[in-house]
Amino acid sequence: MNAWRGHVAILMANVIFGLGVPVTKALLDDWVTPMGYMASRCVGATILFWVVSWFLPREHVERRDLITILLGGLLGFFISQTLTAEALKYTTPVYFSLVAALTPVSVMVLAAIFLKEGITGLKTVGVILGIGGALLMLFTSWSGGTGSNDLLGISLAVLSVLTWAIYLIITRKVSAKYSSVTQMKYVFLISTIVTVPLALMTEPQQRLYSEAWQWSGVAEMAFIVLFATGLGYFLIPYAMKFLKATTVSIYTNIQPVVASLVAIAVGQDVLTWDKPLAGIMVLLGAYIVTMPDKHEAK
Repeated sequence: MNAWRGHVAILMANVIFGLGVPVTKALLDDWVTPMGYMASRCVGATILFWVVSWFLPREHVERRDLITILLGGLLGFFISQTLTAEALKYTTPVYFSLVAALTPVSVMVLAAIFLKEGITGLKTVGVILGIGGALLMLFTSWSGGTGSNDLLGISLAVLSVLTWAIYLIITRKVSAKYSSVTQMKYVFLISTIVTVPLALMTEPQQRLYSEAWQWSGVAEMAFIVLFATGLGYFLIPYAMKFLKATTVSIYTNIQPVVASLVAIAVGQDVLTWDKPLAGIMVLLGAYIVTMPDKHEAK
């Protein structure tokens, strides 16, 4: 009944994440190292969510659930996003988005193994359509540019996708019990505790936080902290209150479509026949996957 709220939330989250990929690449190229990038996100999001939590009703989190949330934070944010930042250091956003499009397959297989969720023929068709749309757009729009070490970058991206898929699986139940703010304040707290000491020990010098800083870099980091981290990670557990992990993951395929549309809008790409077709395939795939059948409650 309330599933539409989950669909809207996860759609917004993936549009934001799609915008965040080129912004992250710009930050890594010009302003911060991967660990400096992660430390900035963690500290900013921790402050944001704890301040917001002061104005909301306080929730008591059971000890077992808190452990799940903290473990999920280490997997779904610290490890997954650190791998993402490292991957984008070595490969292009196009390659990274191509790998990220495999997220629904990872989640579907893991959900079948650990949660005993059935893999129906209709759901398989939806996933294939979604990934097919993403691959169509990526293959036809790729102009041949390569990163400094694509093999390493793609390998790191695969690990990032796998840890993200595990995060979606293990936090499914707690996402239905607690508010997004309650979950995220602990997710980013544990991530900050781990990330900041590593950043200070290994990469203390960040151009963004030196005399060479510019407002463009500040604006890019503000977008990542406030939207790609704060709002995006608020919307994910909110969506998981109403949707299955496999359903949430299918929306990942929207990210490369968003990246393409942004590139066209700013003159970095041109509109070709494949882009609207890819968008239709991705959204149709998401719709088919989320359609309930006789074996599913939603």
